[in-house]
Amino acid sequence: MKTHVLTAICFCISFSIFSQYQFDPSFEHPYGLPNPEAPKELLDFAPLIGECNCSSIRRKPDRTWAAPVAMKWRFKYIMNGMAVQDETLKEDGSHGGSIRQFIPDSTRWYVHYYNTAKPSTLLPVWEGNKNENGNIVLYREQKAPNGVAGNYRLTFSEISAQGYKWTGEWVSKDGSIVFPTWKIDCTRPKILGNEAEKTKILAVLQKFSQDYMEANYNGMLQAYTADAKIFPTDVDVIEGHEAIKNRWMLGKGAKILHHKMTPVEINFLGAHAYDYGYYEGKTKKVDGSVVDWKGKYVVVWKKQGNTWKMYLDIWNRMVD
Repeated sequence: MKTHVLTAICFCISFSIFSQYQFDPSFEHPYGLPNPEAPKELLDFAPLIGECNCSSIRRKPDRTWAAPVAMKWRFKYIMNGMAVQDETLKEDGSHGGSIRQFIPDSTRWYVHYYNTAKPSTLLPVWEGNKNENGNIVLYREQKAPNGVAGNYRLTFSEISAQGYKWTGEWVSKDGSIVFPTWKIDCTRPKILGNEAEKTKILAVLQKFSQDYMEANYNGMLQAYTADAKIFPTDVDVIEGHEAIKNRWMLGKGAKILHHKMTPVEINFLGAHAYDYGYYEGKTKKVDGSVVDWKGKYVVVWKKQGNTWKMYLDIWNRMVD
């Protein structure tokens, strides 16, 4: 009897620990997973999660650019999927990193930076958000060498499945003066096997979103198999390209301003695959008002030739 009780207690403790930290980096998910309870803005950094090969170039005191330094930039989810941590590993030994946390009460990101070159007991903090162009922009107040008031601005741009660019620059308060001092260009390493197939699926999702924003409904249909079925919230299953097209079409005068699907996990079963994750978007309605929305989804894929297409597309809205 005692043995059974002890086994039950150990099981409960193990399950509790697993439940508490199930979104932390693990063997199966080395960069962690986003916690569904986290602010939706956590997904701003989803395309950066993982590791990139980068080239870092900084401006010298004489205002010329120094030779590029090779580095790896690695992003992962931490604190059980509630925040993001990154680290830069440079060939010259000047490593660094940040803790990135979105605070809903302030409606912005706070980024605490540290490095091996200048260890500090007080970490500098940048604040900012993702803008309408898809760039992540952060600011920290900083005077120019001549004493002029301004900010040091950090910008992640050209974010895609292939990589991203990062720029550090001093900007005057009125924005009339911009002086770049640091540039980093990052590329995803070439991947093989299922990772290469994941890249193909990510490309399909990215094009699907772009077609939706451009009202290219025929383009959206190219992402579906001929026998595809979609499962919108609170309606019957819809099948057939014509019916699917009609479901996606908006009323005259309405427009999709933003649409993005962010997979949490993609798995392969031969010529089939499935993924689940979150979607987000913004609609300009006929009356001119703008509505933000988000939700979660599951997609079952079929491989046709060298292309992955959606066979089953299931989604439902999430309410803030």
